[in-house]
Amino acid sequence: MKYGEIWTVVFTGSVGHEFAKDRPALIIESDNQLKIDNVITIMPLTSKNKNFCDDIIIAKSDLNNLYCDSVLKVHHIQSFDRSRFIRKIGVVENEVMDKIKQYLKKHFGII
Repeated sequence: MKYGEIWTVVFTGSVGHEFAKDRPALIIESDNQLKIDNVITIMPLTSKNKNFCDDIIIAKSDLNNLYCDSVLKVHHIQSFDRSRFIRKIGVVENEVMDKIKQYLKKHFGII
């Protein structure tokens, strides 16, 4: 598992407005942290093309292997145990990761 990879993740056990079902998610945790941590921080993706203010559209590509254009739900940052990760789907382009870095600065009040 690496920073910037998309994996199918088990979201079962959700409550309220949390995402449910197995779905793609993007790993946003650094590679250094992944080596020492038992949980992995992600942002979920959805095929629903309804995006809100900061959500990031990820176009289907040969690199990310998504089955359709998807929306990265940036407000739904979560961490899951490694056992919830089923399989690697692909990786996102550097431009997408740059947008995520900008969003995270905003989200955590770093800028």
